[in-house]
Amino acid sequence: MKTLERETETIEQPAGGSDRDRFDPKEAWYPVYYLNDLDKSKLTTFTLLEKDLVIWWDDRDRTWRAFEDKCPHRLAPLSQGRIAEDGLLECPYHGWAFSGSGECDRIPQQVAGQKAEQSQRACVRSFPTAVRQGLLFIYAGEANNAAITKIPIIEPLEESPDEWVCLNMFRDLPYDALTLLENVLDASHIPFTHHNTVGNRSNAAPVELEVVESCKHGYKGTWEEGPRRGTLGRQDTTFIAPNLMWHDLTSKQFGRTITAVYATPIRKGECRLIARFPFKFSSKLPGLFIKLTPRWYSHIGQNSVLEDDQIFLHFQERYLETSGGSDNVAKAFYLPTKADRFVLEFRQWVNKYDADPFPGQTFSHPLPIEELLDRYHSHTEKCASCRTALARIGQIRQTCIIVAAIAWSITPLTFYFGQSSLLTAIILTVIPLIFGGVWLGLGQLEKRFYKGQTVPPRNLAGGKKLNSRV
Repeated sequence: MKTLERETETIEQPAGGSDRDRFDPKEAWYPVYYLNDLDKSKLTTFTLLEKDLVIWWDDRDRTWRAFEDKCPHRLAPLSQGRIAEDGLLECPYHGWAFSGSGECDRIPQQVAGQKAEQSQRACVRSFPTAVRQGLLFIYAGEANNAAITKIPIIEPLEESPDEWVCLNMFRDLPYDALTLLENVLDASHIPFTHHNTVGNRSNAAPVELEVVESCKHGYKGTWEEGPRRGTLGRQDTTFIAPNLMWHDLTSKQFGRTITAVYATPIRKGECRLIARFPFKFSSKLPGLFIKLTPRWYSHIGQNSVLEDDQIFLHFQERYLETSGGSDNVAKAFYLPTKADRFVLEFRQWVNKYDADPFPGQTFSHPLPIEELLDRYHSHTEKCASCRTALARIGQIRQTCIIVAAIAWSITPLTFYFGQSSLLTAIILTVIPLIFGGVWLGLGQLEKRFYKGQTVPPRNLAGGKKLNSRV
């Protein structure tokens, strides 16, 4: 099945299926990767709604493919195989090879004249894919519905796209997709949770949110006063079911800024966050600074912001479950102010349209704090920018050791051959110190690719505010 580029106009319906009273989470498009984090020469894995997938580039049809990661022969993971010389996806176990449509092309073990590969049982399930706004989307439901189901894009980006400057981030989070959406829809938590990162407690004030329209396919709301005690202007919020929301803010000081989040469900209690921060500045200088900032460097700061609430959200959703879950949210949560209006509307949407992607399932036991703060497996190894930066830092550190060792070993030789001078001695002494300092500094930076800090910035006395936002 070819990737849907959506270049021609089609009649599209919203996600969720045709049942007016129920939202089917499978009948929707989900973003799984930024294109610049995918390698066309390698197989990539992802789990979408508990279904293990292998993502690969079909060079024959010049498109991305997503297969169920299971060979129909002996159920070996296809992701352990390879893209063969003829462009087919080859199983690692017995070499069965599959075309982009999922059909079996060859079975090396069968004798000439047999046609077992033509059986439907020899096919791999192929999921529809689409590319929009630099993201790879996968359709989780019935393949026939993919072409008529609207892909959830950040609609303002379609307006004068060249004028936007965008920061992008993703991370696999140890809590539910519903928990993630509920959290980012709640603008009132930012001054406290993200104090000393992207928030400040001094900006806390009454938050009066209003829902202006709501239906099976999401809702829209507004915060008339807006953040920072109204100094930035009104903020509008859009939730597009089942996985996308954004806050839209325009101010005279900064121009237009959007905070957009996709929540892609992996399994119960785990999701992939895909965050986008488009800016349309009133002047060109801020946009230039953003473009010059290495992607991996901004990811370090954004990881810190995500960890501000990562631990307590992991526990919060378990406490909600023991209190009756989403069905009992009005009693489990005490929501006395209009600041919780979007949270309540979201939970009412989940309940009214039976939109829980994992109904009846329960959360696992809580993870240790060290696992909750893991950055390497949840982001770094999957991010092309951070993975490359980490490798280069390691190489530079190794070079520093070699240079320092050479300088240190040469020092006594200069005295032995009678060629020493005060200047030479100083230089040969300083070089190891300089490179040793660089080695130590890069070592501290290296650690930030692996794990977050146990004490969040909001709880540090006199903590330094990070220059990042999420």
